[in-house]
Amino acid sequence: MNVSVQSIALIVLTCLVLSETALLGALQQTVVSERVLVSNSRTSLGTQANLTASVRVGDLNADGNLDLVVANGRHWPQQNFIFLNQGNARFHQVWLLGTNQSTSYASEIADMDGDGDLDVVVGNDMAPNLLFLNNGRAEFENGIPFGHVSSVRSLTLSDLDSDGDVDVLVTCRGRQNYYCLNDGKANLGDPQPFGEESDSTIDVVVADLNHDGFNDLVLANRDHQQNFVLLNDGKLGFGQRVPFGTGKDETRSVAVGDLNGDGHLDLALANIGEPNQVLFGDSKGNFGDSTLLSESRNSSYAVAMIDMNKDQIPDLVFANAGQPNAMYLNQGDGTRFVRSQFGLPEARTYGLAVEDFNGDQYPDVVTANSGALNWIYLNRQNRDFKK
Repeated sequence: MNVSVQSIALIVLTCLVLSETALLGALQQTVVSERVLVSNSRTSLGTQANLTASVRVGDLNADGNLDLVVANGRHWPQQNFIFLNQGNARFHQVWLLGTNQSTSYASEIADMDGDGDLDVVVGNDMAPNLLFLNNGRAEFENGIPFGHVSSVRSLTLSDLDSDGDVDVLVTCRGRQNYYCLNDGKANLGDPQPFGEESDSTIDVVVADLNHDGFNDLVLANRDHQQNFVLLNDGKLGFGQRVPFGTGKDETRSVAVGDLNGDGHLDLALANIGEPNQVLFGDSKGNFGDSTLLSESRNSSYAVAMIDMNKDQIPDLVFANAGQPNAMYLNQGDGTRFVRSQFGLPEARTYGLAVEDFNGDQYPDVVTANSGALNWIYLNRQNRDFKK
């Protein structure tokens, strides 16, 4: 059989390419995550699939176990629920939150009236937002309206004015964001604007970014808008705007924390149609150097920053739509991460919460899935991991 020189060269080149591909695959396989997030048939939240947009965690009935509030509906009215934890991540009791169905995008938990138990705040799309006060047994009266009706996408609870009680910040896509100050007795004041009227803000985080003792705001904007840090002048004036990101991002969520151990707060961005990103901060509220968490386009709807493997270094967990969710274990400097995936690739995970549900001291993850069951993923040691 006669083989031409060109054919031999092609065969050699093909073998080299295949060998290189195999080597890269082997190298990728050697990077094994020390922790993995796993589920089983007993860790689904009930058997009903809703349009869930948010899930939040708190001990609502003061029994020492962390319970869940699940906000459903998005643009279509559905029932919101409370899942009570019987211990060891067993959520066998489901109670209604409110008697009416709502277009809920957000839920948050905090002691709003200062009586020692946890209350629930719900943000609705183009319907009244509601505050539910707890009687101490996870039984809630009818919701108290607050703020004004708008295209609500998220709520953030924080002591914005540093007076010792919890205030509410409301983000609205394509409309004015606002906050309502709490008088300490769950009376929420008139809405006060922040940001620009046309901002498409999906998430806001409260943190003192420039170390001046005042709470600043970090805005995650989508619709190809600029993301901003709004610096607090000490009188709840947020006129000084510091841009971050590319200026045309589709950012749905942001998390804040010190990822590289330099004492300054950094940002993790959950993006749509582009890679997720880490931005490193300085002492003035600016964000310069950055790290891409992948080379591929993500479809990430939420991000949480928390230490998942108990090494005293914050890690990242992303909620994704149309692709598996992902946990990124920080290797120490905020530029190197080991990724592991969890959840179904076809799910649309709008949100997540990260807490220890089974008492083993490792944070677990609960996902808020739109159009599918919501799940608890337990944080386990990876049997394939070797130091």
